[in-house]
Amino acid sequence: MEDMNDQLALISGYSGTGKSASLRNIRNQNRWVYNNTEAGKRLPFKNSFNNQRISDPWAVHDLFEEAIKNRDMLDGMIVDSINFLMDMYESVYVLTSNDTQKAWGQYAQFFRTLMQDKIVRWGKPTIFTGHVSEKLDEVKHEMQVSVPIKGALSKVGVEAFFSTVVSAKKKTIRELEPFQSNLLNITEEERDLGFKHVFQTRITKETTGERIRSPMGLFSKEQTYIDNDAQLLIDHLQKFYHG
Repeated sequence: MEDMNDQLALISGYSGTGKSASLRNIRNQNRWVYNNTEAGKRLPFKNSFNNQRISDPWAVHDLFEEAIKNRDMLDGMIVDSINFLMDMYESVYVLTSNDTQKAWGQYAQFFRTLMQDKIVRWGKPTIFTGHVSEKLDEVKHEMQVSVPIKGALSKVGVEAFFSTVVSAKKKTIRELEPFQSNLLNITEEERDLGFKHVFQTRITKETTGERIRSPMGLFSKEQTYIDNDAQLLIDHLQKFYHG
């Protein structure tokens, strides 16, 4: 059994930057399970995902187990979003516990088991979305941007469990002009609007406080910004690892 899932990606970003919209071009959507943790929020596009409204965080573990058993019938798994999933665990199981110290330990174990066992055994394309927040690093005098998580996991960070983390951004066409590649396609409509929703794949000097990451060689400097397209990202990972 492999010890990692090389088609696992975290799409992070602020609200309104196109995280959920980036799922729109995923192929064979009926073969993807969409774990909707955000109180039944609808996706901003018509889709045919196997939509599962999550009201108990353990249901996500169960759905991954079902996916493992039926891997030939499914192509991928989506969790939208990791923040709401862990907030739900806190509300349902930590704040109601008589032993909160033990409950926080179980909170961390819930997350680790999902990331290091369920997803690894599933072994097929898996996408998480995550809302980011800012915190001033008084030592480095810069804003640290990350997906927040509580308890002992906060020292490690959500991003540490992913080899690929991209950041959804809204960038002006002028800002994107230096970054021309086969992964960035600017349409006439986007040129008229003057901006484009993209994924940032590499750290720049302006974003050293962010936790964007990827395996060495996955993205070139010219591919610092790519289309905000989850299918494009998965295809690129597939080509990188498997040719």
